[in-house]
Amino acid sequence: MTGQLPRRLLHEWFIAGLATAPDRVALRIGRQEWTYTELDQVARRWAGGLVACGARSVGILAVRSIESYAGLLATLYAGATAVPLSPGFPAARTCRMAAQAGVDTLIVDRSGTAALAHLTAALPGLAVAAQATTPLDALPRAGYDDVAYVLFTSGSTGRPKGAAITHANMDSFLRYNLDRYDLGPGDVCSQTFDQTFDLAMFDLFVAWGAGATVVSTPPQVFTALPEFLAAERVTFWFSVPSAIALVRRRGGLTPGSMPTLRWSLFCGEALRMTDAEDWQRAAAGSVVENLYGPTELTIACSAHRLSEDSADLAVHGVVPIGAPYPHLGYRIVEDGVDGTEGELCVTGQQMFPGYLDPADDEGRFHDGDSVRWYRTGDRVRECAGGELVYLGRVDRQVKVRGYRVELDELEWHVGQLPGVERAVAVAFEAAGRTELAVFYVGTPGVDIRRPMSSILPGYMVPLLCRDIDAFPHTANGKIDRGVLAARARDLVAGGQVTHA
Repeated sequence: MTGQLPRRLLHEWFIAGLATAPDRVALRIGRQEWTYTELDQVARRWAGGLVACGARSVGILAVRSIESYAGLLATLYAGATAVPLSPGFPAARTCRMAAQAGVDTLIVDRSGTAALAHLTAALPGLAVAAQATTPLDALPRAGYDDVAYVLFTSGSTGRPKGAAITHANMDSFLRYNLDRYDLGPGDVCSQTFDQTFDLAMFDLFVAWGAGATVVSTPPQVFTALPEFLAAERVTFWFSVPSAIALVRRRGGLTPGSMPTLRWSLFCGEALRMTDAEDWQRAAAGSVVENLYGPTELTIACSAHRLSEDSADLAVHGVVPIGAPYPHLGYRIVEDGVDGTEGELCVTGQQMFPGYLDPADDEGRFHDGDSVRWYRTGDRVRECAGGELVYLGRVDRQVKVRGYRVELDELEWHVGQLPGVERAVAVAFEAAGRTELAVFYVGTPGVDIRRPMSSILPGYMVPLLCRDIDAFPHTANGKIDRGVLAARARDLVAGGQVTHA
């Protein structure tokens, strides 16, 4: 089936869903809902406003509102590049992202108005779009290799890196996954990820490409998830694995508690076997899959389907990440030599063309056999049948709440604070999820969390901050980060959470 589907621009997948199910619900936010025809018309009115502004790069400063969903479609309808921006991020960071992406126009909802003044002051000439009186009829034609959207990952020098994802990248991903999951107009799909997280593009366009319903799924519904799924008749679930522990703590993982689900997908961080098995018992009628992939490879590039054999393949209790998609090429490299264990490198049409700043490309690609490969920075081992198991990071990048965080960036920011001579950031496990801690040498009692909260997203603010007389070292003279991570676990377990 995949080979029979035509090449499409990203928004043309929504238009395909519109043709399939014009009167079915495309989007539900709380008690409000829009059919495919209605959402198309809203998006076309916004697109008319964008075309009137001459927009080429559109910042969508909105979250879980009709402006955020229709604004994304409208940007694509207008032939422009979408740049999702979070109203919850610090204004200075949002300004840097918008400037790097060349944002010339904004779509803003009520939650984004607080940051609007900062953006218009930092970017002179920035336009704020409004809906046109009449829907845009003839849509400007974008190129297949044009950039559809830009998302940002953290950088090692305090500057976020902009990853440009093309229509071709998404088309390759969607054609494979729409075939894989076989959704239709009768399906109802969760939408758990903010649009600054690339997994949100899966939420939206895999559903819309099939004519299915997207249901906005904010964090507060996790307190009573079985009831939410039943009320909304959700058939397709997708979230970060850490959501499972939250649902468990709220008593939502009793056997058979989620009977409407037929697919349960997880991505963004390591999925533990115990969590996957608990979820499978609660959603006994669903197929559980663990997806893997960095933003630079367009959402996901491999998947493992939970089975009786999964536990035998698991390493350190973590579900395998599965076989790479068949339309992608991969190699496993250790010290420049191909093998069965080492860093995973991937190539193919899902591989992004590069970062907005070419300097960020340095060290991220591997050239071999006249082919350019993206270096994921993840260590894997290949097992029988082509299944891959995840062994950890090659570099200092970790996953927190599903977001990628470079510990070097956190250290860089803390090192700028008065009184801090040297800082070391580590990740550790507490209450079933990954947390961050900072240890520093310098003046005791430096306030770290408060200034970090003003310049970094919440998921990057360390849970624990401690001054230390001297860093522990390994036998070869390197800072022993393992000792620091263990100390952080002990302090949190003992109730000593933050350094005031």
